Amino acid sequence: MTTQKATILLLLAASLLASTPVHAESSASDSTNTTLPITESSVDPATGSVPGPVSVSVYLDGRQLQPETNPLLIDGTVLIPMRGLFEAQGAKLTWEEASKTVTATKDNTELIYRIGEQTAQLNGKALDLTVPGRIENGYSLVPLRFVSEALGSTVKWEANTKTVMITSPDPINYETSILWGVNLRSAPDAESEAAENLLPAGEKVHVVREVSPLWLEVRTQDNRTGFISAKPKYTDYSSTALREKQADELIAYGMKYLGTPYEFGASPTQTQTFDCSSFVKRVFGDTLSIELPRVSYDQAKVGKEVSLDDLQKGDLLFFDSRGLDIGHVAMYAGDGQLLHTYSVKYGVRLENFSDSWKKRFVTARRVLE
Repeated sequence: MTTQKATILLLLAASLLASTPVHAESSASDSTNTTLPITESSVDPATGSVPGPVSVSVYLDGRQLQPETNPLLIDGTVLIPMRGLFEAQGAKLTWEEASKTVTATKDNTELIYRIGEQTAQLNGKALDLTVPGRIENGYSLVPLRFVSEALGSTVKWEANTKTVMITSPDPINYETSILWGVNLRSAPDAESEAAENLLPAGEKVHVVREVSPLWLEVRTQDNRTGFISAKPKYTDYSSTALREKQADELIAYGMKYLGTPYEFGASPTQTQTFDCSSFVKRVFGDTLSIELPRVSYDQAKVGKEVSLDDLQKGDLLFFDSRGLDIGHVAMYAGDGQLLHTYSVKYGVRLENFSDSWKKRFVTARRVLE
């Protein structure tokens, strides 16, 4: 009986030892080592992976990322879905299905990696991965640290909370506010696919680039990228370059109407005829969705006043006419020229900002900031 009890005790002890969690060797000073410590038990000896969900939190510049599927923890390395990881850090992604190859570009960095291989190409230089990427449950997973550091970010592992902290070299600044609900589109045109929900007024976005005078590429705070209208109605974003492009767009659109007949009091709802203020109102409304008042006297109250020495393309110039302090408006077309209409003889025309016009000049206003 004594021998039997001893045998049972030995079996119980072995069972307890086998169930004790396995921890990678680490200390406080090792918390930022290049591999992330395994803190889960039951590692599959055949694959080296941790079966089931892995409770690892990932933060980028203080914002928690929400991977499309649970990360894997393999041989001390965290693997997460590649698309969200690349795009969250500002990289453009292309995927070649046949070879399972991803190419990510960010500024002057190009990273090429074929899922399953032990090396990747970073700007043409071969780099070894501690653990190769893999496809799990339909998702392509890549090593978090390797990808983040290749894109210039720094990575810190907080062992006590199982948290990965990624810090961008230049953290994204969501500096632009949505002023009017606007669609986030898949391409820079009004016919492209729109997101299910509008970006509401008050939401912040980061402007990735100015695509054209009328479109911005943006990143939202929940890591979506897409295109929104660059018209001033929709955001408070502005830049000198965008203003110049939009001013060019205004003048180019107005030039389409050269020769259109003049009609005093012409209705702004049609384009067969114009008077000076209906022409300006139409150009600003059609091009940039800026709704100006109907008559020149009221238009002269919009925007900010600028001097003749500070004129820029797209500014509005106001003149006395018909015994009125302000009775005429023209658009400054750059290079000392006016785009306007005032005469049945000429209709819409482009002409020099001559001394005779300067004698009648009253004020200039900048509507497009």
